[in-house]
Amino acid sequence: MDLFMRSWAALRAAVDGLSDEDWERPSGCAGWLVRDLVCHLIIDAQDVLITLVTPADTEPTIDSVTYWHLVEPPTGQDPLDALIPRLAAAYGEPELLRFHFDDVGSAAGRAAELADQDARVSTRDEVLTVSEYLSAYVMESTLHHLDLIAHLPKASEPPAETRAAARVALERIAGAPFPASFSDTDALLVGTGRRAPTQAETTALGPLAARIPFVLG
Repeated sequence: MDLFMRSWAALRAAVDGLSDEDWERPSGCAGWLVRDLVCHLIIDAQDVLITLVTPADTEPTIDSVTYWHLVEPPTGQDPLDALIPRLAAAYGEPELLRFHFDDVGSAAGRAAELADQDARVSTRDEVLTVSEYLSAYVMESTLHHLDLIAHLPKASEPPAETRAAARVALERIAGAPFPASFSDTDALLVGTGRRAPTQAETTALGPLAARIPFVLG
């Protein structure tokens, strides 16, 4: 839970620090501007709130790693992916989008802090503990923090400890470690297909190079 709170607080601070010009810059999510990504983050915050108040009384079926499914790379043709830019544009001024994310984002953080970490909750027709769910969301908030700042060179990166935790989770999903020469950020960006590996990185990856990207959904 501590890692979730750190990653979520850092992400919220990064959004709060955006200038008016930053909202129109590209994000690390193909086809989405920064404003589109923040609109998606509002949905993420709503997902946290909904899941934390959806109790389950059966045994867990997944944990923080098996929560993630490997999916095809996004094409922009998915109905929800296509809806996001239109919904973000409907906000008009960035301040309205910033306010809405701060509102539901802070509520999601408070709900996570107050939740019983051992309680079982249901999401996507699966059951897991609150602790495992919030651990899974460290990956989500860390990756989207990197997406947010992809074209903002002066912006702060996600906390080092959450990047490290997300890397460990990605390596568990991959079933293999990334080379020690990769920073945590590079492992996450290359491993999830957010940037292509250099020739030297491809060589260092060895057989793993043929298996990337691991696109999480």
